[in-house]
Amino acid sequence: MTEQEENKAVEQAENVEQQEQITEKTNVKAKSKSKEAKSVVEYAIPSGDFDWENTRNDGGFYPQSTYVEYEKMYDQTLSTIAENEVIDGTVVSLNKREVVINIGYKSEGVVSLNEFRYNPKLKVGDRVEVYVETQEDKDGQLILSHKKARALRSWDRVNEALEKDEIIQGYIKCRTKGGMIVDVFGIEAFLPGSQIDVKPIRDYDIYVDKTMEFKVVKINHEFKNVVVSHKALIEAELEQQKKEIIAKLEKGQVLEGTVKNITSYGVFIDLGGVDGLIHITDLSWGRVNHPEEIVQLDQKLNVVILDFDDDKKRIALGLKQLTPHPWDALSKDLKVGDSVKGKVVVMADYGAFVEIAQGVEGLIHVSEMSWSQHLRSAQEFLKVGDEIEAQILTLDRDERKMSLGIKQLKSDPWSNIDEKYALGSRHTATVRNFTNFGVFVEIEEGVDGLIHISDLSWTKKIKHPAEFTAIGEKIDVVVLEIDKENRRLSLGHKQLEENPWDVFETVFVVGSIHEGTIIEVFDKGAVVALPYGVEGFVTPKHLVKEDGKSGKVDEKLEFKVIEFSKSAKKIILSHSRVFEDEKKDVEDTEKKAKAETTKKAVKKIKTNLEKTTLGDISELASLKTEMEEEHKKEVAEKKAEMDAKEEKKVKAAKAKKETKKEDNTTEE
Repeated sequence: MTEQEENKAVEQAENVEQQEQITEKTNVKAKSKSKEAKSVVEYAIPSGDFDWENTRNDGGFYPQSTYVEYEKMYDQTLSTIAENEVIDGTVVSLNKREVVINIGYKSEGVVSLNEFRYNPKLKVGDRVEVYVETQEDKDGQLILSHKKARALRSWDRVNEALEKDEIIQGYIKCRTKGGMIVDVFGIEAFLPGSQIDVKPIRDYDIYVDKTMEFKVVKINHEFKNVVVSHKALIEAELEQQKKEIIAKLEKGQVLEGTVKNITSYGVFIDLGGVDGLIHITDLSWGRVNHPEEIVQLDQKLNVVILDFDDDKKRIALGLKQLTPHPWDALSKDLKVGDSVKGKVVVMADYGAFVEIAQGVEGLIHVSEMSWSQHLRSAQEFLKVGDEIEAQILTLDRDERKMSLGIKQLKSDPWSNIDEKYALGSRHTATVRNFTNFGVFVEIEEGVDGLIHISDLSWTKKIKHPAEFTAIGEKIDVVVLEIDKENRRLSLGHKQLEENPWDVFETVFVVGSIHEGTIIEVFDKGAVVALPYGVEGFVTPKHLVKEDGKSGKVDEKLEFKVIEFSKSAKKIILSHSRVFEDEKKDVEDTEKKAKAETTKKAVKKIKTNLEKTTLGDISELASLKTEMEEEHKKEVAEKKAEMDAKEEKKVKAAKAKKETKKEDNTTEE
């Protein structure tokens, strides 16, 4: 067949196809009109001798062989499709709602534009995959689905994209925790926030409903999870830029950068693919509490390269180095001894840093805040933000260091200490601190003194000053000694009163008996509270009672003074000596009386012997009997006297107990 014949055959085939379409449309219209008109004649009866098979458009006839040949050629122009199959088609037209797709079938299919939402760049001529749902519905329409086709091929496409490192398109559907959900081939993939861009993302919402290019970076086949990255696409491009920038880096070079991230310790600057860090100390010559005081995110600024490592992966940048150092602009006339004004910018326990000019600071040590020798925390004198005046104590322009003092602006209280705090003068002080040996007090700022523990009280035995007073309390003192050279005062508190031991010497004489209360018992003895607020000491053997038991705490007993020391302020007592001495006195009295009686009898006998004879022996016997009766009488009298004393003691103790009970009842 010649080329001309082939063209004619194609033309005839096209004419036949057009004729069939026209005939089909004509029949549909005819049927519609027939129904509307409700015509009696429903079908046309053709002539029996008409040859339909060999009829052409132009009225001519095809031979049977030619007709078969043309029919075969026509069938070859149509695609062979089956339902539930995924095939490729071509977009032939689209509007705001639908996309018309040609799959080579006798009719074209229509797909909703929503199924191409992930691909806003869809245009006529694009090849797309579709799923054949129905070859022909009741209206003769071909039903296709792009969404189902993507779903069926999605896992194969995703795995292929991962293996071949392909760039694919995805539609960002919504935000989720830690990132975004992306529609990739109909699969919901996860886009981590760190994989959206090379710089930190602060607003995720601006990416929702956008179509972007991605790379598949991870697939979990067990859980059907897919992770994609957009950052991976731009990192390769940035890596090349980074190499070019790093190759040109030099110390001291000034570059323009963008603030990428702000932390508490510094600012990260994007130099065009390479990140550098400006440490907080290199942001400004002055004090910076947080970098946000100096820079803002996305701000463009010039920085200088201070240093970088051998691989040039860590780049140290500076901002303050682009401006002159404030110390260089400090007045040349400023010298030691001058007074300056400034603002407290930093506080520490050891002192305060004061800014007297932008970037120029001086330290006031805590020892230069007060004339007091008793060092305290600097926070007791100053706080951040205070505007103060201070005196320059040292100034080193080379080292850029300065020390200041504020106590120098006040007069030294020790300059006239002899006049203001003369020996013997009385004052009120504040308790500042305790030691085991005494109390440190402050009479005024800069004037401290020590009250020795022995000078707190005349009568009380104080083991620790905390038993007597408390920190922060006021206490009256007397100046005992002044050490001007070492700036120390020796003070006393008990000296405000007369020494009661001058009186105690006449009250607690050795041998005197006093009632006391046991207030403390320990291994070496006991402490007894005596009248007039004085205390005495009793050894264990002198604490034994008449019944053999030892005295207990809060028990009231009589005690005899067995030793008194005014200089040592010590009184030694004994309870056992009270009843032991009474018993001894009775025995001594009995012995003395017996001796006296015996002496009288012997004298009488001697007198009588001189006068008597052997016949007077009977008189001597009667005399002996008389002497024995007199002795018995004297013993009985002594016993009655002791019984009376004991009874008197018992009654007194009983009366005292009843009185105490009545007092307790009254209090209740």
